[in-house]
Amino acid sequence: MIAKIVKGSNFKGVVDYILDKGKDAKILVCDGLFAEDKATIAMSFEAQSKMNPKVTKNVGHISLAFHKEDEHRLTDRAMAGIALEYLKGMGITDTQVLIVRHFDKEHPHMHIAFNRIANDGRTISDRNERIRSARICKELTKKYNLYFASGKEQVKLHRLKEPDKAKYELFSILKSEVARCGNWNRLIANLKKQGVDVQFKHKGKSDEVQGVVFSMNGYSFSGSKIDRRFSFSKINAALDNNRRNERQGIIASPHREEQSMLPSESRGNNDLFIGSIGLFTSDNTDGQAEENRFEEELKRRNKKKKQRKIRF
Repeated sequence: MIAKIVKGSNFKGVVDYILDKGKDAKILVCDGLFAEDKATIAMSFEAQSKMNPKVTKNVGHISLAFHKEDEHRLTDRAMAGIALEYLKGMGITDTQVLIVRHFDKEHPHMHIAFNRIANDGRTISDRNERIRSARICKELTKKYNLYFASGKEQVKLHRLKEPDKAKYELFSILKSEVARCGNWNRLIANLKKQGVDVQFKHKGKSDEVQGVVFSMNGYSFSGSKIDRRFSFSKINAALDNNRRNERQGIIASPHREEQSMLPSESRGNNDLFIGSIGLFTSDNTDGQAEENRFEEELKRRNKKKKQRKIRF
């Protein structure tokens, strides 16, 4: 679960966007708003915002995205419940809220439009909102056993250039193959079928292996440079563990623990959450949207390259 937060001053613009028919939009929650059409919803937001005209960015817009692996579990009611829990944790309560699910992409996602001017005229604080948001997203992901992608899994490979593209293609392949192989011979054979060559580094002139190098598309990386879990010693330990499990008749696959009930599974009816946001009280918890570690590495690397060019 990942959240993206945007603030603005145009309620009509955000309402038109999240209720765009081209995105196959479906309203999940509409609280404190006249919902005859897009125009009346925007007018409702604007009317309440005039209670505190000093606030220039009175429009709150949050998108919540989930991994496609969770699609079968995320019913409309489940997503509405998670959104309301998220808002409660963020302290976005006692105000106008519109929550809309979109079906225009392969992964489940929804958009939340809310008035930063609460029903009593106070301003809903945005202090440390990104820090708080990331923590809440992690808590909800863990609470409902949703799929959690590591930093490298969030990288968009089509945006990468070589050699980084080859490096992260290797990461994806190794992640899959190491988890299901019981020895090096099988792992090497499976990798070869996918165009990956394997070479071992030995200590001095001895037969003692102290490292492993993976090559693909003309680029080579030591296992630990691809990811710490792919050093020779850690792969060796993983293969030994897989082999023990196979001997015991256990299928070694990365299944997650038994899933806890989503909001939709914990209630007896299928009604959507209409007019319920005002029931929650403010909760000022802390957290931050986890940044893509690899993209940060690229930014730092590019910055260093630019500095070198300036020096010479």
